[in-house]
Amino acid sequence: MAEITSIEPQVKDKRRCNIYVDGRFYCGMKLEVAIKNRLKVGQSIDRAELDRLQLETEKLEATDKAMTHLSASMKTERQMRDFLGKKGYVPAVCDYVIDKLKGYGYLGDEAYCRAYVEGISGKSRRAIAAELMKRGVDGGTVERVLSDYSDDEDEILALLKKYLRGKPATEENIYKGCRYLISRGYEYDKVKAACERLNEDEDN
Repeated sequence: MAEITSIEPQVKDKRRCNIYVDGRFYCGMKLEVAIKNRLKVGQSIDRAELDRLQLETEKLEATDKAMTHLSASMKTERQMRDFLGKKGYVPAVCDYVIDKLKGYGYLGDEAYCRAYVEGISGKSRRAIAAELMKRGVDGGTVERVLSDYSDDEDEILALLKKYLRGKPATEENIYKGCRYLISRGYEYDKVKAACERLNEDEDN
């Protein structure tokens, strides 16, 4: 059994309180729920019972907050889980909301990846993969979505020209531009091909 060591009103929402168990923050909860269930400091309680109380009374509110959060932009599953966790919802509530959103078709890492790839430009395949995994998408999903995606040579050439804008197209500057693009994750062979095309354009 655990012990409730503090019950404090939330600063931003006086209708909610924070529950501390064994000296550490455990979850947020509607104040009326805490009062109705006679939660008090010093009370011994099973953590599973706190999870049950929060799940039964806050799953609809948590779903509404998640939907509002999604309305601004698509999210990965981990981003949504982090958002709900920061709002004070216990894992059981987070699991419920995420399952619900996935059931509605509003949350899915593969769909998120495809939308991200379609809306991105100026990033290498490697950089896109790294960014998606940073956002919590597993490597298998990233690889599957990017299986038909490859760095575009025309885009690499355009980025190289942008890098050289205002600079003389000397061998040294072109070399620096190539190193810059490779450092951003673009494939060496395609960067080299873009450099050769640039040199051909300069010669003509």
